[in-house]
Amino acid sequence: MYKLGQYLPRESAVHNRDPRVKIIGVIALSIIILNVNAIGLLVATGMSIAVSQLARIPLKSLLITLSPVLPFFFCLFLMYIFFTPGQPLPGFPIGPVQISYQGLQLGILQVWKFVLLVVAASILTMTTQQSEITIGLERLLRPIRITGISSHDIAMMVSLALRFIPTLLDEMNSISEAQLARGANFNPHRISGKIKAITHLAAPLSLSIFRRCDELVDAMEARGYHQGSRTYLRELVLTRTDTCLIGALIALVIAVLA
Repeated sequence: MYKLGQYLPRESAVHNRDPRVKIIGVIALSIIILNVNAIGLLVATGMSIAVSQLARIPLKSLLITLSPVLPFFFCLFLMYIFFTPGQPLPGFPIGPVQISYQGLQLGILQVWKFVLLVVAASILTMTTQQSEITIGLERLLRPIRITGISSHDIAMMVSLALRFIPTLLDEMNSISEAQLARGANFNPHRISGKIKAITHLAAPLSLSIFRRCDELVDAMEARGYHQGSRTYLRELVLTRTDTCLIGALIALVIAVLA
C-alpha cells in the first residue's frame, strides 16, 4: 500500500521530466488553485487527474495520500460553516448553531483547494526521487547564494523533511498498535477518544523523532557530510520540451493572476 511521501517507480513522461519542471509545475498549480473560483478548481482537478494518469498513478493511491489530513480538513470545514455569517440554511439557527449558505459554500471551496494542494504535492513525491528533488531545489535556489545562504542546505532540509514523512507515519502506527496491544482503549468513534489517542501518541512520537534526528546526524557526520555547495554525479540539463513546459506554466500563472 502506498504511503505519503513515497516514490513510485514508473516509466512515464512525467517521471522522465526534469525535477525543476515538476517543482515549478507544483508551485504554478498551487498559485492557480489559490486564485480561482469553483470553475477554475474544476479545471485544476481535471489537470491533476490527467497528470496522474499520464504518470500511471492509480487514483486509489492519490486518495490514500489524503487520509492523514482528513481530520484537519474536517475541522476546517466545520469552522467555515459554523463561523461564517450569512443567509441561514432552512431549519437554522437551531439554538446557538447556525449554518449559512455562504459558510457552506466557502467551506467546500477552501477544503477543495487544500485537497488539490495535497494531491499536487503527492504527485511530485510519487514521480520524483528524493535525490532529484534535492538537486532540483538547489538549482532553482541558486540565485539566493548572493545573500550568503547556501541553496544546498535549504534543499537538503526540504528533502529530509519529505523523506521522513513515511518513516514518521510508520512510527506513529507502531506506537498506536503497541498501546492497543497493552490494553489501551481510546474509543476512536468519539471525538474525545481521538483527542485522548493524540495526547498519548505525542510524547513517545516526539522522543522517537529526536532519537531519529540524532541517528541521522551521526550517520551524516560518519560519512563526512559538511555544509555548503557540492557537485553531483548527474547534472541536470533542460531539454527543449522542459523549457517549453516551464514557459507555458509561467504564462498560465500570469494569465490567471491578470
